[in-house]
Amino acid sequence: MSADTPRRIVLLRHAKAEWSQQSDHERPLAERGRKDAPVAGRKLADSGIVFDLALCSTATRTRETWKLAVHEFEQRPRTVYEERLYEASLGELIALFDETSDDVQNLLVIGHNPGMHGVADALSGRADGDALARLTRDGFPTAAYAVVEFSGSWKGLEHGVGKLVEYWTPND
Repeated sequence: MSADTPRRIVLLRHAKAEWSQQSDHERPLAERGRKDAPVAGRKLADSGIVFDLALCSTATRTRETWKLAVHEFEQRPRTVYEERLYEASLGELIALFDETSDDVQNLLVIGHNPGMHGVADALSGRADGDALARLTRDGFPTAAYAVVEFSGSWKGLEHGVGKLVEYWTPND
């Protein structure tokens, strides 16, 4: 695969979590989250994107979201549970994506806010339709996802290089 191959990064925020006495990292999904995660998975499966790699935060709520969402896929991508996704800043996320092999065309990231919103906004120099306006207006609710397309190497991923081609929330 050449460095100028079109690529996609799909940013999926974990589904709704419970507020509990446990540490933030160990918070499980709430009932609504257990309903929304498979819906997001079905919507992603219906998009036709075949993921080469999924990076999932190690937090309980992201792992549960992924477990429920991936059951909707025809083909399970290779999955890496990545500690650095938990509480990652925008810069840390971009640095993590820079490590992605150029053999990966379509990357799915299951993470947290404000990181998912921040990186979707930062990478999207342009957008289809009103996707960027909706992202700005609605934020990045639980179980929402954004699809950003760009050309080039993962190492060339930087602010404004992508196009936001889809932004979906469970309320759509």
